[in-house]
Amino acid sequence: QLQLVQSGGGLVQPGGSLRLSCAASGFILDVWAIGWFRQPPGEEREGVSCISSSGDTRTYADSVKGRFTISRDNVKNIVYLHMDNLSPEDTAIYYCAADYTPGSLSYCALGNAAVYNYWGQGTQVTVSS
Repeated sequence: QLQLVQSGGGLVQPGGSLRLSCAASGFILDVWAIGWFRQPPGEEREGVSCISSSGDTRTYADSVKGRFTISRDNVKNIVYLHMDNLSPEDTAIYYCAADYTPGSLSYCALGNAAVYNYWGQGTQVTVSS
């Protein structure tokens, strides 16, 4: 069974940091681009960041640029989203997703949820004092 298993998240104070993990089970991530999305309460889902299968392309939404860092370890079959200087506006359910890109190892689609084939279960991030 192919799936993405997320971990991390939780409650953090403004200005704090968290790291989210997205581990693949049942398939190898080396030809899959990974995207991170989030859905704030009462709002639509939005793209946060993505990383190409090769890892050489990393893209961020303007709202998180300079604060979030996406990375991947294809040996461990896992992708991370490290989040610094968190604010209450970052409160949301965060999802990772995998896009099969064997012919485009340096490409990832930020925010285009339709191209992603597999999704993680989601993890809550709450930023509050």
